[in-house]
Amino acid sequence: MDPRAVLRLAALAALAALPAGWGAPAAAEDPFLRRTATVRAVEKVGPSVVNITTEQLAGARPFQTFPGGPPGLEWFFRDFFEPRAPSRTQSLGSGVVIDANRHVLTNEHVVASADRVRVTLADGRQFGARLVGADPNNDLAVLRLETDEPVPWTPPGRSAGLMVGEPVIAIGNPFGLSNTVTTGVLSAIDRSLRSDGERVFHGFLQTDASINPGNSGGPLLNAAGELIGINTAIYSGAQGIGFAIPIDTAKRVVAELITHGEITPVWLGLDFQDLDVRLAGALDLPADVRGGALVSRVRPGGPGAAAGVARGDLLVSIDGHPVRSAREVYEVLERATPGQDLRLGLLRRGDTRELRARAAPFPSELVPELYEQLLGLRLEPREGGGAFRVVEVRPGSGAARIGMEPGDLVLAVNGRALEDASALRRAALDLLGRPRALVVVQRGRGRYHVAIPLGG
Repeated sequence: MDPRAVLRLAALAALAALPAGWGAPAAAEDPFLRRTATVRAVEKVGPSVVNITTEQLAGARPFQTFPGGPPGLEWFFRDFFEPRAPSRTQSLGSGVVIDANRHVLTNEHVVASADRVRVTLADGRQFGARLVGADPNNDLAVLRLETDEPVPWTPPGRSAGLMVGEPVIAIGNPFGLSNTVTTGVLSAIDRSLRSDGERVFHGFLQTDASINPGNSGGPLLNAAGELIGINTAIYSGAQGIGFAIPIDTAKRVVAELITHGEITPVWLGLDFQDLDVRLAGALDLPADVRGGALVSRVRPGGPGAAAGVARGDLLVSIDGHPVRSAREVYEVLERATPGQDLRLGLLRRGDTRELRARAAPFPSELVPELYEQLLGLRLEPREGGGAFRVVEVRPGSGAARIGMEPGDLVLAVNGRALEDASALRRAALDLLGRPRALVVVQRGRGRYHVAIPLGG
């Protein structure tokens, strides 16, 4: 036989022995082998994921110590003083376009204090963006692209009914690497986190899909490509532990931000106090009750009264989260939105019951009462804004004990600058359940920080 024919036969035999499909062109393969659910989800949502670049002014800030005030608190107030050496800094984050009106949903910490925001789409187009509204308590913000051009967008899905273990997909810009895709599973639902300041945040989705710096604000998707969360945090020092804000929470916040530019503070018309050993003994509580917030006042006509809450009830849970102190209740309310129904788990004379109360906007007319009751100060707006002037100091109050006087200016409370009446109202609610307030005061040309005991 011709040697060349022998070689041809040997080559054909070798090809026949290879696995089926080996060496075949990609177009001839079964497309279902490669176009997985993840690929389809990324193709569907990826074009609406954006890279957010912010530019802001930064610099070192001086401080002064209030005579007789506690030392060591200057770190808390450094943001309330003029910068010594201003400089421009940039930061990167992610976001997702959520409607045809070119609204972008992202984290509040991505755009906090930004002087300028630029957004880059997956197709390379760049636009300026203005801040529509931000909510630090839920770490969410809404931007609007400054363009009339149509852009790809992804509508929010639902996070109710999610299953632990189901596959999830995160898209974002970690370390500036645009449209990076990572996958994993939903590790836990309704996860609570404790911050460095011992504040507890509830309701996070936990995932092992890799989330890195720059992913913040990007979308978390399910296998169907539905937007179920907004990536927001990683667990420092750990691998495979990331967190996202459920999209059902985000939708409530987005509606408020687009309509009002901020989240209207809410209340239940209830005052709470911590449960101490003396009170626990007097209430004859079950042995397994180790905490809670005692209802010390029910305001007539408020949401709590309408729900049937009574003075002396012990609140042991809110929306399924255990309550250990009065402050934890107020922290949950800081993240709530008007009209949101909250489940209240109560103990009343040894009986367990659950009531539902609908959060309502906090009445502005109660703000002066809170400042007088808790700080011992009567305030009025300074002409020109930006601060509130002390009109009267109640004798024996915490403010009186640390030496505050009429004519002093209150610039900030608990890290919140008192720029206007809205900021004053929010700062008033932040006083509730705390033992003291950290206040920035101006007297003459000097600025000082003080810690004022509350409720004295």
